[in-house]
Amino acid sequence: MKVPVSWMKEYVPIDRPAEEIAQRLVISSCEVDGIERVGVADVDGNLGLFRVGRVLEAAKHPNADRLQLCQVDIGESDPRQIVCGAWNFGAGATVGVALPGAVLPNGLQLERRKVRGEVSDGMILAEDEVALGTDHTGIMVLENGIEPGTPLADVLPLTETVLELGPEHNRPDLLAVYGIAREVAALFDLELAPPPGTDPPRDADEPVDVTIEDFEACPRYIGRLFRGVVIGPSPVWLKARLLAAGMRPISNVVDITNYVMLALGNPLHAFDYAKLAGGKIVVRRARAGEELRTLDAVLRKLEPYDLMIADAERSVALAGIMGGEETEIGEATIDALLEAANFEPYTIFRTSERLRLRTEGSNRWEKGVDPYLAEQAAMLATQLLVEVAAASWTGHVDVHAGLPEPPAIRFGPERADAVLGIETAPDEQHAILRRLGFAVDGETVSAPSWRARDVTREIDVVEEVARFRLADVPARLPRRQAMFGTLSRPQRIRRRIEDVLVGFGYSEAYTWSLLPKETPTGAVELQEPLSSEQAVLRTSLIEGLLGSARRNVDAGNDEIALFEQAHVYLPTGEQLPDERWRVGGIAQGGFLFAKGAVEGLYAGLGIAPSFSRADDLPVSGRGARTAEGWVVSLRDPDLPGEWGAFELDVDALVDRVPDLIVYEDVITFPPVRQDLAFIVPEDVTAGELTAAAEEAAGAELRELRAFDVYRGDQVGPGRKSIAFAATFQSPERTLTDEDAAQLRQRIVSALAERFGAQLRA
Repeated sequence: MKVPVSWMKEYVPIDRPAEEIAQRLVISSCEVDGIERVGVADVDGNLGLFRVGRVLEAAKHPNADRLQLCQVDIGESDPRQIVCGAWNFGAGATVGVALPGAVLPNGLQLERRKVRGEVSDGMILAEDEVALGTDHTGIMVLENGIEPGTPLADVLPLTETVLELGPEHNRPDLLAVYGIAREVAALFDLELAPPPGTDPPRDADEPVDVTIEDFEACPRYIGRLFRGVVIGPSPVWLKARLLAAGMRPISNVVDITNYVMLALGNPLHAFDYAKLAGGKIVVRRARAGEELRTLDAVLRKLEPYDLMIADAERSVALAGIMGGEETEIGEATIDALLEAANFEPYTIFRTSERLRLRTEGSNRWEKGVDPYLAEQAAMLATQLLVEVAAASWTGHVDVHAGLPEPPAIRFGPERADAVLGIETAPDEQHAILRRLGFAVDGETVSAPSWRARDVTREIDVVEEVARFRLADVPARLPRRQAMFGTLSRPQRIRRRIEDVLVGFGYSEAYTWSLLPKETPTGAVELQEPLSSEQAVLRTSLIEGLLGSARRNVDAGNDEIALFEQAHVYLPTGEQLPDERWRVGGIAQGGFLFAKGAVEGLYAGLGIAPSFSRADDLPVSGRGARTAEGWVVSLRDPDLPGEWGAFELDVDALVDRVPDLIVYEDVITFPPVRQDLAFIVPEDVTAGELTAAAEEAAGAELRELRAFDVYRGDQVGPGRKSIAFAATFQSPERTLTDEDAAQLRQRIVSALAERFGAQLRA
């Protein structure tokens, strides 16, 4: 929501800087995404170079058929000669003029210069040249009677400060300039002007035929008929406000409906009355097989739950979302029917979501618009249609089945003190609530109609008081009175995994659970994806970690080591996937670095890994599997150097973690260390040899660690030599050389028998 500050100030007399207003709104009301300055820069006297001028003479340029040579009075002793390329004005016109030295919004600085041999001492302005519109077909012609030399900023909003706000979903009242003004008035304790819009006299009393078939979906419908509408461009001030608020001007009638929506928060729609069959409006659900071509020229198939605005023959608009192409306002429109209605939020949301059609109007209806607001919106639109479009108001109807009463809530000021932790005098609490539009009668509080949907309980009223006192709440944690519950066993183990990896120098990453459709094969596809880049649920963590690693490399970081512990979603063939906890990591340093982290992780959990070689891993590269996952030497063209990655099933690890860790006494007897090298076939792994050796030697083989692999002429083709560092140790006695030799021989025999291993050294 973009809120031009000058527009807001029409409703609340605030003279505080925009930054201060934004700070108060952030603390108590809504997010402020930014403060934007648009239009002509108000620096170094630049605004003073933009003035109102009166054209004294306008004739064809002597050396150019398409240019005018003008004499313009700008309040100085002598008129200025200006060359202009527009022909939509003549002598006597009141115009906007920029003098030499002026800087336009696009950064261009004007100079006194010659154009086809004639001096041009300034510029007669078109609306797009001062960011007040998009039209460049002619210059802005102002109302007569303005004194030449008057600063143009006194007549037009040449410069504007815009607050970019992000109201929460439960505050639709803040999706309006007047709603923000009402909030600011309450925050700064200022007087709020009445809501804009007063009904002009009605020129006739024609009947307006409106029928509501579903009052639950459409609680209220105001229809107003206008004759003799003159379709044309909106005045500059109206275009400027729409542009500053982020909307594109179209034509005066359409612009008025958008202006009222932005001002008050109640979306409106206007129909070409001559195109409504029978001059009738019916609010009903869609019929079976019905279709509607909307204003965006898309033919849409309707469902029975869609709420439609129809005439006597067919649907003419998707209620609250978008009008139909056949009844839109156009240049030939003479009579118009104005719709100021109220629609139930879920009805609009359901249709909008199915059609993937989101509009400024549907965004407001989905959040819930005050049904009492429709009348005020109709009044403001009527006033503007009469003033701006020369319309004659001739008919009115207001159809509803009774409007909801505001909820009465029991409220005690002491409850706010207990929740907030600081005391606020009861009179001050009541004053805050009254500034917000609440009615206070003893211990009963009635919410205003624009807050009736989200303030229904005592704690909601407490929140209204609390948000005005947040700045006074001390920055300390509340004292803990009691503690309930403990972490579950899987939660404790998942935290231990995080601690181990952080201890190894890994940083935790958070990546998307949604991936492009082509990334994982067989992944669960979303029925309604947000985009093609977020279409399926991930089956592995590695894609997200790869993306994070690439971004870190692009940013120039080094010694990258990232891990993530999160859910993956495995297809089950049914509607819901199997959600599994996984832990994955990626790091510079290659396979051994990643394998070391995996081994350390297993050790930290008190379980032993068993590695086996694997070439069918989810990523390119050679690696190994364990019973719970895999580790790989990663190959990626976007990751220079050596990288390693791993992924383990946390749920499977949890099942293996022992409930009780039994202490094993430290062995005080000295170890015997020897090196062993075995020549084995190429396909035999070090892990297989280690497992067989431990089985053969028993508990007195305390460690067998591979430290070297040799391939070459000395061992022959298809074979390799693996060197191990063996440690023999007994908890009961000192091992002799004979004991070590026997253990060594048992290992040699077992490996020779199972793998054909030959002792090399």
